[in-house]
Amino acid sequence: MKPLSRRRARAMLRLHGPRSDIFRRRLAIGAGAVAIGLVALLFARLADEATGRFEAFAQAFPYAPLLLTPVGFMVIAYITTRFAPLARGSGIPQVIAAKSASATFANPLVSLRTALLKAVLTIGALLSGGSTGREGPTVQLAAAVMAQCHRIMRIPMHTSMYIAGGAAGVAAAFNTPLAGIAFAIEELAAAYEQRVTLLVMTAILISGMVAQGLAGNYVYFGVTGSALSIKSALIIAPLAGALGGLTGGCFSRLLLAATRSGSGLTRRMRAYPLATAGLCGVLVAVLGVTTQSTWGTGYEPARAMIEGKDMPLWFGFAKFTATLATAVAGLPGGIFSPSLSTGAGFGNMLRFMFPAEPASAVVLLGMVAYFTGVVRAPLTAVIIISETTFSRGLMLPMLGAALIASQTSQFVCREKLYEALAGTFAKRDGG
Repeated sequence: MKPLSRRRARAMLRLHGPRSDIFRRRLAIGAGAVAIGLVALLFARLADEATGRFEAFAQAFPYAPLLLTPVGFMVIAYITTRFAPLARGSGIPQVIAAKSASATFANPLVSLRTALLKAVLTIGALLSGGSTGREGPTVQLAAAVMAQCHRIMRIPMHTSMYIAGGAAGVAAAFNTPLAGIAFAIEELAAAYEQRVTLLVMTAILISGMVAQGLAGNYVYFGVTGSALSIKSALIIAPLAGALGGLTGGCFSRLLLAATRSGSGLTRRMRAYPLATAGLCGVLVAVLGVTTQSTWGTGYEPARAMIEGKDMPLWFGFAKFTATLATAVAGLPGGIFSPSLSTGAGFGNMLRFMFPAEPASAVVLLGMVAYFTGVVRAPLTAVIIISETTFSRGLMLPMLGAALIASQTSQFVCREKLYEALAGTFAKRDGG
């Protein structure tokens, strides 16, 4: 082997050394992925604490939310409209819009200021009793962290890094690296670039490892080992898929109608955002006080149903309404966890139709079907549910239910929810 010449050594140092673009980009990706894992864990702890504090308050003062929730919704809607309009809603549409927007407009969408305000306002929504989740905001927050690391290293932020940051947020939020990869391919990247696959997966896996290293190898909804016979799966999976697709499609269509429809009612709702938020808050408060189970992310009711505990048959419809009202109010917050909880509620309805079958298996089919009906990302739905419940024995029935739900949902709502919502942000860029 020929010795390395001094000239060639200098050339390699310029190309791969500490001052090179390649080295700084890799450092930005690695540091960003670690930071995303830490930020996602901190945000999850704060969100869970906010949910717990509100539920304790609602138990101590059962009728206080009738005032607190509408006022809280109005205050958060005012702050969002006045100081952080790009922080409204889930956060996933903002990342989708950012990856195809001009740099001038993409920067505000994933700015650290916007993302931090979104995190604070999402926690405020949970403290007010909103039926909202933290996973969507985590995606926008993660993309902002990745973008900030690139700015610090003075490296241009490419589209692939918005995808990597957002998907890394999903991996860290659910402690599910494989679901993060599926989400990157299926939801964030309509035209996935083969040359950046390794960089994206590296960021996702690093953030997931950080989350697992600090929080432990926990399973989000607990471990379930149930399974269905082939005969039962052939009956229950299509039924769950059809029910989840219809109800999930209805949710998407109603939310898009409230966001973009030109009808007189929706125009007035958008013209008076504080009044709309207040009325939505009243509806959420009445549902919460009446049911004592529709507040927050819905994590606890979903886990209870997966474990086979009895829940009222109307829970799915009540959670559906509370989540829709919270989203229509325009508060910063996601629909991932509430959709999983709503799906568990619809699965719980199917459970009573098949009392001889394992309760957890039927509930999980309802979860994956409804979640797919809302976001139309069947692969992501199946992997998230299987990783968060360790239910790999149900992957084939879940995939069947998800595919049926995805097709059924299109009969109710032609557009994919996140892509359609991203279009409302893209219009600001002149697109």
